[in-house]
Amino acid sequence: MVNHGRLTLPTEVGAEAQSIELIARLGADAIRNSDGTELPENAGDMVDKVYATYFVARGDQDWAESHMDELQQLYLLSDRHTATSASLVIDPRKGFLKDQIKPDTDHDPKVWWEVRNRTTGEVVPVENWTLGADGAVTITGTTPYHEYTVAFLAWKTWDPTQMYNYITNNWEGTDRVKELPYDARHEATWEHMKSALDAWLPAHPEVDVVRFTTFFYHFTLVFNDQAKEKFVDWFGYSASVSAAAIEEFEREHGYRLTPEDFVDAGFYNSPFRVPSKAFRDWQAFQHRFVTDRARQLVEKVHASGKEAMMFLGDNWIGIEPYGPHFGEIGLDAVVGSVGSAATTRMIADIPHVKYTEGRLLPYFFPDVFREGGDPVGEAQKCWVDTRRAILRSPLDRIGYGGYISLALKFPEFIDFTEYVVGDFRAIHDAAEGGEQWSTGITVGVLNSWGSLRTWQTHMVAHALPYKQIVTYLGALEALAGMPVDVKFLSFDDIATSGVPSDIDVLMNVGTAGTAFTGGEVWRDAALQAGLREWVAQGGSLIGVGEPTSEFANGRFFQLADVFGVDRELGFSLSSDKYVDVAAEHFITADMTEQFAPGDGVRDVYPVTPTAEVLNFDGGQVQIAANEYGRGRAVYFNGLEHSAQNTRLLYRAVLWAARRDADAPAWWTSDPRTDVAAWGERAVVVNSTLEMVTTTVTAPDGTTTEVTLEPAQSHWL
Repeated sequence: MVNHGRLTLPTEVGAEAQSIELIARLGADAIRNSDGTELPENAGDMVDKVYATYFVARGDQDWAESHMDELQQLYLLSDRHTATSASLVIDPRKGFLKDQIKPDTDHDPKVWWEVRNRTTGEVVPVENWTLGADGAVTITGTTPYHEYTVAFLAWKTWDPTQMYNYITNNWEGTDRVKELPYDARHEATWEHMKSALDAWLPAHPEVDVVRFTTFFYHFTLVFNDQAKEKFVDWFGYSASVSAAAIEEFEREHGYRLTPEDFVDAGFYNSPFRVPSKAFRDWQAFQHRFVTDRARQLVEKVHASGKEAMMFLGDNWIGIEPYGPHFGEIGLDAVVGSVGSAATTRMIADIPHVKYTEGRLLPYFFPDVFREGGDPVGEAQKCWVDTRRAILRSPLDRIGYGGYISLALKFPEFIDFTEYVVGDFRAIHDAAEGGEQWSTGITVGVLNSWGSLRTWQTHMVAHALPYKQIVTYLGALEALAGMPVDVKFLSFDDIATSGVPSDIDVLMNVGTAGTAFTGGEVWRDAALQAGLREWVAQGGSLIGVGEPTSEFANGRFFQLADVFGVDRELGFSLSSDKYVDVAAEHFITADMTEQFAPGDGVRDVYPVTPTAEVLNFDGGQVQIAANEYGRGRAVYFNGLEHSAQNTRLLYRAVLWAARRDADAPAWWTSDPRTDVAAWGERAVVVNSTLEMVTTTVTAPDGTTTEVTLEPAQSHWL
């Protein structure tokens, strides 16, 4: 096995000797700096490649302070306030961190702001409100006990990532400034961005890879007046606005966007919202702009003889790595933070680049690398989850970020990192030596976003789930490490062309009314009929949570007849319901403990006599399977991430695709383990932090019993 390469480590001034020692021990071939650190003068002598973080939209404080009218902007919504008389005063800044935002009064608030009666949904006429010198909005003619809000355009006066790092690392009292972000939409700033890069490139001959972090617009990250996160949307576009951009959009599209199109009643077009036409148009508009200008910067990097890498984070809005114009940028590589199977696949599957790199967690920051912290535990959890995806779609490289001086204080962490690096290289050695084994099944994940959000559904960032959706994220985590092909499809795709011919199993996963289940799209009779016909003719449908949900015409699950179950909303309580639980079934054959759906969905019951209830608990159906014509459907009440649930979904995919007659060519007896094979080489891995003994069955029927330490792998 090769013991060198495919690894990037952080370094910093003052830790040169320690860096060289660790580079040698781990066989790193690249080093990088991080936000807040500088590369040593001898960086080019340490490794084969030197990465340098490059900030396009911040870092030149002199430019920003002399062009305050070209800073980035965002739309924000005030808190809701209830009127108790015919007038009401609202301070829109209340609850926001004043260091981060400043209401924009340079552009006429009567044009760019909006006051709404949230009880009726009506816009308050501009003549009925005034903006005072103190920044407060006075509304007249209010209806007592109606709620009101102010949507306002604001300047960003502190870059959100630099703010996060500033607060996390306690930089207050140091010489670090609070960096102002500036906007490439303004021509003077754009010319400055290009000339700054022109000057930087020859001044850094030691740099081989320019690591753009990232380009122009930061995901929506707003802090409250206690310097704590108030609103975080890793997919948020509400911080990509400007008066100039909105005016250009109007010229291009023929209609004007309103403040409400951005603040969205306070939801800010969260990815859980079924996207409006206006929001889709804005995304596409910014995608074209950002990719065009990013391409121009990448061309400069290439002309200097260096590689261009993009960090999928921070200022990534508009880039959309699965968007239609991403390939036009010409990037050499994408790097992103990974800490789960889904986030790993999100990076590894990105098209149009020469290589991908995953930055493993934890980041070398003092929030983890401190007394009482658990960097080893976090690293182990990251690796067992990430490795499941790497077995199916290998990243080309892995790396770490932060302060290497902090990590070196934890020798047990360095020991485990050495194991991770060796594990990763062994997988690549095998992957380069033979064709990977797969079931040959293709699973399509159906939602409003389709391929634009490939592997990006249901998550915050850095593999952090929202508590309310762990019920559904488990399905994506399971798929990300499963030996199947996965494609993300939109309802528009299905409406236009039907279910693609290469899809064997279609999944709809999530909560009612969200972009992930579809909401009102299920009122479309043609969509319903088309999918019923597809399943009846041999297709397969799997639903998790509230699939195909929209209460209409006496149904909540609009394809309840296909799933064989529906959800009780309280309207048919007078109708008796009877449940018989199947004694055994292919899907549940490996269950050794009580099914754990997470929060799950209440009051699901069978509606067809063909539905087989496989698990029934707490008065509701937890798992069901149904034959529908020549096709099959499976329903899960929820599917939080666990080894058992991963195996349950795998078996459900096999059963739905009518592959249940024979076990797959490679199989492990314990669901806590995974197996992958390339040609003549195969590996079994322990995907938990417990000791496990498992039996591996090979394609020729031979079996091997293996005992694995926590997180360990074993080559067969």
